[in-house]
Amino acid sequence: MNSNWINKLYYGDNLDIMRDHIPDESIDLIYLDPPFNSKASYNILFQEKNGTESGAQIEAFGDTWKWGYESEQAYHELVTQSSKSLADLIQALRSFLGQNDMMAYLVMMAIRLVEMYRVLNSSGTIYLHCDTTASHYLKLVMDAIFGAFNYRNEISWRRSNPKSHMTINFTNCRDIILRYSKSDKVVFNPIYTEHDPDYVKKAYRYVDEDGRRYRLLPLLNPNDDRPNLTYEFLGIKRVWRWTKERMQKAYDEGLVVQLKPGAVPQYKKYLDESKGRTATDDWDDIKQSAGKENLGFPTQKPEALLERIIKASSNEGDIVLDPFCGCGTTIAVAERLGRKWIGIDITNLAVTLMKNRLEDTFEEDLSPYEVLGDPKDLQGAKALAEQDKYQFEWWALGKIGARPAQDKKKGADKGIDGYIYFIDDESGIAKRIIVSVKGGHATVSQVRDLKGVLERERAVIGVFLTLQEPTKPMKEEAAAAGFYEPKLLPGKAYPKLQILTIEEVLNGKQIEYPRVAPEVTFKKAERHSKADQGEQKSLF
Repeated sequence: MNSNWINKLYYGDNLDIMRDHIPDESIDLIYLDPPFNSKASYNILFQEKNGTESGAQIEAFGDTWKWGYESEQAYHELVTQSSKSLADLIQALRSFLGQNDMMAYLVMMAIRLVEMYRVLNSSGTIYLHCDTTASHYLKLVMDAIFGAFNYRNEISWRRSNPKSHMTINFTNCRDIILRYSKSDKVVFNPIYTEHDPDYVKKAYRYVDEDGRRYRLLPLLNPNDDRPNLTYEFLGIKRVWRWTKERMQKAYDEGLVVQLKPGAVPQYKKYLDESKGRTATDDWDDIKQSAGKENLGFPTQKPEALLERIIKASSNEGDIVLDPFCGCGTTIAVAERLGRKWIGIDITNLAVTLMKNRLEDTFEEDLSPYEVLGDPKDLQGAKALAEQDKYQFEWWALGKIGARPAQDKKKGADKGIDGYIYFIDDESGIAKRIIVSVKGGHATVSQVRDLKGVLERERAVIGVFLTLQEPTKPMKEEAAAAGFYEPKLLPGKAYPKLQILTIEEVLNGKQIEYPRVAPEVTFKKAERHSKADQGEQKSLF
């Protein structure tokens, strides 16, 4: 990686991107939270699948891993081209598990973890976030790739309060985070958390004349055979922890006290000088995303969780990689903490969410970054439309700042692909723009249908976004819809039905609508300063 670093946000399959764009040993820290349907029935995950189902796909709000051509291809590569230990393990797992969703998940993860091992530097760390359904299998896979001797921790994160309902199992409220390094020379910065209030009350039970709370600690040496540390102090002869000179200095500074004559002197430790409680592998003090931080992404992780990971296993200026970036919590925290970053996601919708989050959070403080892999010209847009019409729709909606209407694969779209919301009066009620995206042949009847949807949905503006140039009848049909005239903007009129081509959008043309208030289409991320160090600040 060169010194003129620009942060990177990739759209595409992380396997291809790691192989084609990320050099060997160039990454300092990897965090990944790969999609897995933890709510699915355990039996369904292990059910044998036959036929020619499509390969593993990662949808924006639904995670599915299916055994098909892609997983079979990954399996073949793993057993023929990887290390003997990994090849043997993968074959044994297939023999044990069979050909099902769980096995598809494991082979698609294994082939990517091989690449993550390659790109991680010798002092780097990887954190794999998973659930208890698959953590034991993933640990075997990581043992085979990173080496069992480089296993560091199995972190348990209590992500929610236990639910009261139980049937035949204890309710699950935790995730697993597997931490591995590439060698024994690993970056690790100790993390301290808040002291328990009951512990503080019990341990730090003394208060000095300045109101500072402190506790008393023993000064006796556990080793009785230390002649150089054996001396009399305040009338008491013992084997001490410190030399006599150091003991006298601490006493002169008021840090060594004798509660009564003849009592063994003790050392004052002030609460406000404590770093806090040493963090363990049981993380029960980080709550799930809530309030302004919650952007509505189903698998969103709290910033405090990523802050702990990034602070513990990287330093300022290090490069952090999240190959399953989702809504971008990792890169947002990395940006705030002065790290360089690479984010990858296979959905255009996630890339749009990440861009909005970064720009809302940091505004003018945002470090330079580039988006790679998404279409930059008309030819690229056409290629994406032919390859995957849903990804094309999400990309096109993102280019005009629209929110997708729904997961289109789950049902009819009712003629609506996306929404834009805006406020242009004193009521505070958002008005709605509906968007229809056409990547194929566009006709005047489709424009007429959008006009009907506009009336049915009581939206104020409709946008027909098309790859093709509109015909004259299409333009005439759009013009016949008339204008939207906001009450508080006299003299302003906006076409009620607007046709935009992808080429126009790529050249900078925007939808015409009132922009008198902040955008409300996407939930805005909370503004953060890069100086804000968040949850790791000590209270003392």
